Amino acid sequence: MLPSTSRRHAARALALGLTLSAATITAPAISASAVPASAPAAAAVGASAVQSPFGTNVFVFDPTTPVAEIQAIADRIHAEQVDNEMGTQRYALLFKPGTYGTDANPLQIKVGYYTEVSGLGASPEDVVINGKVEVYNRCLTDGGTSNCIALNTFWRTLSNLTIDVNGAGQDGCRQSANFYAVSQAAPVRRLNVLGGEQKTPLSLMDYCTAGPHFASGGFLADSRVDNVAGDGVVDGTVINGSQQQWLTRNSTLGTWTNGVWNQVFSGVVGAPDDSGFPNPPYTTLERTPLSREKPYLFVDAQGRYNVRVPAAQRDTRGISWEDGQAPGRTISLDEFFVATPEHSVREINTQLARGRHLLLTPGVYDVARSIAVKRANTVVLGMGHATLTAVDGATPLTVADVPGVIIAGVTVDAGTETSETLLRVGTKNGNNGRPHTVPSNPTTLSDVFFRVGGPHIGRTKVALEVNSDHVLIDHTWVWRADHGVEGFTEGVNGDTDRWRTNIGLNGAVVNGDNVTATGLFVEHFQQYNTIWNGERGTVVLYQNELPYDPPSQADWMNGDVEGWAGYKVGDHVRTHQLHGGGVYVFNQNDPSIHTENGFEVPQTPGVRLRHIMTVNLTAGTIDHVVNGIGDAAGMDRVGQPVWITEYP
Repeated sequence: MLPSTSRRHAARALALGLTLSAATITAPAISASAVPASAPAAAAVGASAVQSPFGTNVFVFDPTTPVAEIQAIADRIHAEQVDNEMGTQRYALLFKPGTYGTDANPLQIKVGYYTEVSGLGASPEDVVINGKVEVYNRCLTDGGTSNCIALNTFWRTLSNLTIDVNGAGQDGCRQSANFYAVSQAAPVRRLNVLGGEQKTPLSLMDYCTAGPHFASGGFLADSRVDNVAGDGVVDGTVINGSQQQWLTRNSTLGTWTNGVWNQVFSGVVGAPDDSGFPNPPYTTLERTPLSREKPYLFVDAQGRYNVRVPAAQRDTRGISWEDGQAPGRTISLDEFFVATPEHSVREINTQLARGRHLLLTPGVYDVARSIAVKRANTVVLGMGHATLTAVDGATPLTVADVPGVIIAGVTVDAGTETSETLLRVGTKNGNNGRPHTVPSNPTTLSDVFFRVGGPHIGRTKVALEVNSDHVLIDHTWVWRADHGVEGFTEGVNGDTDRWRTNIGLNGAVVNGDNVTATGLFVEHFQQYNTIWNGERGTVVLYQNELPYDPPSQADWMNGDVEGWAGYKVGDHVRTHQLHGGGVYVFNQNDPSIHTENGFEVPQTPGVRLRHIMTVNLTAGTIDHVVNGIGDAAGMDRVGQPVWITEYP
């Protein structure tokens, strides 16, 4: 794995190194004061381990649990997961309302792969971690002490709690912030960060670990970053640092510093001005056109588990929990079927047909026939990056043409036999052409991730297919693997084998009308990475890397056209808008390969692209940004984006 992983890092690191001069990071100064239920129980970890209705890979803590015990469990899981990028273990650490850690004895958690850390309060302010919840750079060489970067820190979740930043016992640099250096598929939601008078509360770059520090993209939503709580001024600083691209949605913050390529802010109080684009490379929307916060588990005053399901809203700005609970509904956990990987799809589908919702506990589920969601307003909620793996060419998850279905916190993997799709929402001729959708109650995908290859060989024609109208995609990463443990050898780091074996034609295909995507990340597919055929589509942040592994130009041809655009809007579409988009190229197998356009869209006034770019990561060339317009992102300008402010 390391040679393949290292080439990914080398390409991005070189490109980032050429662009960071405008985003140099200096660690902030530190003041002297900064130093210094009825279901089966979880496996016993200590005398105070709290019973969990969610199985042995979910740990539920309450404020009476000794800090040392919580710390020991968190440390053990991190040690297991810190390098377990392609493993099958999945975990969730959940905290009941209360305060954890003290000024002198803080709780300092590090989060590894496939780990969720979440509070169980009705508000993020109900659970306070006096300490930190962090992700550091991952060190890949010299015995784990150098080549330390965050480019592959994927698949982890942080949500619904307050971090009162306390670095007591850490070295001077570490005390300067809560470090959360992540890349794709690492959502941060409903987070309340309190930093203290002399602290920069949140850094998305780990500048303390030995360099080169680089990170590549993430997602922050419904969160507040503050210095002093209760003073009436939200003034916390977020250090973006080396993040290539980032979406911050519906949040409140004081200052955002730095930016590399593509930083998008939607409905953010305190968002930076974007009038100087592309320097700095900010894209700001005053309000989010359509949003629905992700469902979350909480414990009520009687100690009962419930799931809060926020309602969809239009033209929103700021956090949803500013003035109490946002509009929505509360569903008792009793109305959910709590599934484990030992349950069959037949059992799951029977429970769904009876009107129950579905909670997928952490683990890997082999799915040989579709889990079929057919009833309106059904909630499917995954914990700890629960993963559905296709078996025998199945589509692991399907959603009918009905309103209000929510799929959240689920990863879907391709299997060794070719699937037509991995997740299908609606059918192309749903309900005889009369789809049962409701504009005010869109089917919603939140933190739904896809993999084709990586842990094992994977094959699919399309990963995500959306046929229904009025669908909201709120943060997805659709990934055909550019590295993994499949054992490939032919070509540069096995790329030729990967091209011929890990088959993924299209990442996302949107056929429905009135579909909105906030945070659409799609990478490495073998034809168009994204095809948008529906009318009146809206995308807020699009990020794409073209496939690394075409063996030659002949393998990367769309008929007579050199290559496939990273973002394709159907020729018949008359209305579409994209805010903040990037397409990157790194043709490792053959650096002479050309791709004609990064974006390909109809030339009509109703199709508008704002703040888009292409960039060369060290190999290959994108000849134009969009429709023959824009200079080449070629070998003579590695790491230097080609920007277009508005098209047309």
